[in-house]
Order: sequence, then C-alpha cells, then structure tokens
Amino acid sequence: MIIKPRAFFRGVHPDGHKSPTAGLPAERLPRIAEAVIPLSQHAGAPAQPVVQAGQFVKRGELIAAGGGAVSANIHASIAGTVKAVEERPDGRGGSMQAVVITAADAQEDAFFAPLTDPSGEEILERIKACGIVGMGGAGFPTHVKLAPPVPVDTLILNGAECEPYLTCDDALMHEKRDEIVRGAAYMAKALGVERILIAIEKNKPAAIAAFEQTELTVVPLKKQYPMGAEKQLIYCCTGRKVPLGKLPAHTGVIVQNAATAFAVCEAVELGKPLIERIVTVTGGGIASPKNLVCPVGAPLSALAEACGGETDAAKLVAGGPMTGAALTGTDAVVTKTTGGFLFLTAKETNSDAPTPCINCGKCAQVCPMHLMPMQTEFYTDAKEYENAAKYGGVLACIECGACTYICPARRPLAQAIKTAKAQLRRNA
Repeated sequence: MIIKPRAFFRGVHPDGHKSPTAGLPAERLPRIAEAVIPLSQHAGAPAQPVVQAGQFVKRGELIAAGGGAVSANIHASIAGTVKAVEERPDGRGGSMQAVVITAADAQEDAFFAPLTDPSGEEILERIKACGIVGMGGAGFPTHVKLAPPVPVDTLILNGAECEPYLTCDDALMHEKRDEIVRGAAYMAKALGVERILIAIEKNKPAAIAAFEQTELTVVPLKKQYPMGAEKQLIYCCTGRKVPLGKLPAHTGVIVQNAATAFAVCEAVELGKPLIERIVTVTGGGIASPKNLVCPVGAPLSALAEACGGETDAAKLVAGGPMTGAALTGTDAVVTKTTGGFLFLTAKETNSDAPTPCINCGKCAQVCPMHLMPMQTEFYTDAKEYENAAKYGGVLACIECGACTYICPARRPLAQAIKTAKAQLRRNA
C-alpha cells in the first residue's frame, strides 16, 4: 500500500553524490586486530565499564552498562582480551573514554537466547539489554523512545536517507527487507500500535518497490533536504505538526530508523546486541567507495584500507556533509550511529574564508524550522546566548545545516548554532 505524502516548505536540494555506492551490496570488513569501543556513542549519560584490562570477552558480551535513565549498554564487537579502559583520541581533536579489545584468533559469541512470540514488555527489555539506539545519527536509546509518556497510534520507519553521499540505509533495505519488516512489527507491538509507515525518498525506487510487497504502508517522499528530519518526516507522512517544545510522541507518532528496526529484529530473533552496522565509505578521495558491514570500534584506517586506500582526500568527515563532523585524521572509529565516512577532494569541499554577512536572508528562507540563523550567529559572536535563543530561536534548531549550505558569504552558521546551544545548556 502507498499513500501520497505532503510537502514541507523550505529546505534545500543539494546534489546527492550517491552514485559511487548506490546499489552496491554491503561487504563485510576484513577482520580487525583491535577494536576501540567508545563508552559514549548514544544520547544521554555515558555507559559505565564493567570489564578491566586483561579480561577475556566474547563477541556480544556486556562491557559497559547504561549509566542512567537515558543511556545504553555497550557490548564487545569482537572476541578478545581487554587491552585497556582508557582515554583515546576521538578523531575530532578531542578524546573519548573507550574499552580497547585485542582480537583473539577464535571468535566466540555470547548472545542472548532468542525470543519466541515475545510480549511487548519482553521486547522492550531485550532492546534495552542489547543496547539498541537510534541509528540514523541521534543515537537516542530505543527502549526509552518506545516507552513514550503519552499514547501513540503510528510508527514511522525512516528510510529517507536524505543526507548526500550516504547509502548505508539503502543497502540495508535492499538486503534485509524482511528483517526490517519484522523488526518494525516488534517495535509496534512494544508500542501497542498497528499502523506502520515506511518513508523512503523517491531516489530509491528499488527500495520503494520492495516494500510495496510487504504489509507496511509505503510513503514515497520528494527528494528534499532535510526530508529525513523527524519533525519534517512526521508532517509529510501524517500532516501532523510537532509543537515547539513538545516530543513527536505528543502528535501520536514515533519515528525509528530502518537500521534500528533491523537491529531490533536481530536482538529478538538472534539475541544479538548492537555490535555492528553498515557504513558507507565514499568520496572522491578514496580509491574504491563501498558499503561495509563494520564492527563497532573498527578504526577508520581499516575501512580506508578495505576501500583501496586514500588517494587525494583534502578533508575527512564522519557522517554526511550536511550534519557530519570534520575529522583531524583516521583516529575515528565506527560507532552505533556512524552512517558513513567521507574522503573529500579539494573540489568537493569549499575552503573559502567566510566574508561578512550580506543580509540576504537566504538562511532564513531555507530553514525548515522557520528560524533566523543569521541572528543566532550575530548574538553567538557577541556571546549573548540568551538573545540567540530569543531572537534566533536557536533551541528549536534541528541542526540540519541547510543555512550553512545556502549562505553565499560562507558564514559558519551551523557552528555558531551548536556553540550557542552548548553554552545555553551549560548555563541552565
């Protein structure tokens, strides 16, 4: 079944740059010698380590327990000996607390027992135990999101994948359609809803055709950025608007990524924690772009080697070009929310220095949240963060990066927005 979507106003239309990996099957990353598994790869409190140096762990064994009401368990992605629990470079100029595991010759698993015809409560408990989080980038713990504070009637699977360059979700939808459908059914059972939609951009016709043959209702979306953003997706699929300061659940809708649905299926049916995912490695600066199935904690250097090595990359990015983070080198590792790594050439990036704002208003014209990004930057530069919230509406920003993309003066608007939000959180 197909339903016609609505369109949201504003947004941008960047080039997709998906052709190098679109349609490619996901290859498994060759065995890695060491996994560096961060303890904070989800929204909320970091997980607390439950292992120590010298301890042997099996693949899937708990190595860090969720550190609060909003947190997630973390499991060993490879079997081996814990080398250390220590600070490691995060690839972005900072550091992260991580469990470092040296791979053993024999890879043994320590998964949970599969569940047969589980109740909604059993599904939620399994999701929590397996450390599943939103895999579209936000990393919000799934067991928390599937227990909303208000009743809901609709589950939307996000298969839009509107971020340029990335094709990891598309590859997964090609190869694991039935598992995604079953995972969605488990999540719907946990929520107590029957209506399940899957939203896919029209530039993925094969995925749309595949899901038309299932019991899910397909919503073929216009190619528009940021179509995959939660609030925009809910409006396009249902016509419901998420009020400012409210959760999507207050509209009766829960959104989960298609990859999250697959992880839920594996957790329920195989007892497998979230220890690996598909990652797109692409860009003009990598020899052979690929979609790779990677264990969490795999180093970027290993992914680059599997793709024939770096060629003339001028910039490395974790994630997509709109919402991703620039990297200082190949110290970065795969996390539960890593959709891709980009090796961009000088032609694919813009290194022009920003010039003064020309007051053209284009950033406001494309903002899908109807905000004033230029005001946020102005007040952030002046360190007047309260005014950035009052006049720029920064706290409502979804950090899609459309304002930075469209700005003819190359102003670092998204960077100013993130700075203002961080300072407001510190001052709260």
